[in-house]
Amino acid sequence: MTLHRISGRALGAGAVALAAGVIGPMALAPAAGAVAPTVGCTSAKAGLAAKLKTDIDAALKNRKTTAAVGVHDRTTGTDCSLRGDTKYDSASVVKATVLATLLWDNKKHNRYLTSRENSLATAMITKSDNDSTSALWKQLGAAKVKGFLAAAGMKQTVPGAGGYWGLTQITVRDEQRLLSLLTAKNSVLSDGSRAYELGLMHKVVASQRWGTPAGAPSGATVQVKNGWLQRSTHGWRVHSIGAFTGKGHDCTITVLTQDNKTMADGVNTIQAVARAVHKDLAAAVPKT
Repeated sequence: MTLHRISGRALGAGAVALAAGVIGPMALAPAAGAVAPTVGCTSAKAGLAAKLKTDIDAALKNRKTTAAVGVHDRTTGTDCSLRGDTKYDSASVVKATVLATLLWDNKKHNRYLTSRENSLATAMITKSDNDSTSALWKQLGAAKVKGFLAAAGMKQTVPGAGGYWGLTQITVRDEQRLLSLLTAKNSVLSDGSRAYELGLMHKVVASQRWGTPAGAPSGATVQVKNGWLQRSTHGWRVHSIGAFTGKGHDCTITVLTQDNKTMADGVNTIQAVARAVHKDLAAAVPKT
């Protein structure tokens, strides 16, 4: 991906990078010879947890990617987690949080999005537009972003400093929390706000619909936001968060990766995990 400067701060088409020599906090790769952690799963559906654990571990086996995984399926009462509390540079995945912050703030002040905000939000989510994100990030300011994170219970997320929203520190646990707020009634986001954000995530342009949607059931409504960012340490960060709803489906998946040699390596890892998850969940849910 060719990097270019945006608004004097942002770099890259998928995320905001740092100027040369400036390094932010990030998760560390396992030490040489260390035993990599394996995914843990629980489920109310007999046999499903063991199946998911086996298949997700197999999808990650022999990959150099350092991946974090979160799965929650309301239909079967299933949860899986790998490196759930490990922090990653957010890249453009944070854009889903930026929009949620805007919607939360509007709800607090009992007002609707302006036409400008609607245009910026649409470009930010559906096209992953950086200029639109920078404009909304500046409008909201750190205090409102932190206010939303506190209200949402996203305690591990740390907004990027100095306008570098793409270096916000995120975890699987918090991204799954955000997806849970978008997909179920709650006091943080109104029903209209949730429908609006999920609607934009459903309309992401075709070239950015990779990642967690891989292998999704044909009847499910797919809502996705991806992010990608290359840095001098830990290679490519490539992330995908997705919600899969409708017609008996109610699942959220987060896969965060770094230490990828290429962006394609990260995409392939995420999609291998997603295919395993969707296949196992589909087999566990009776067809209607």
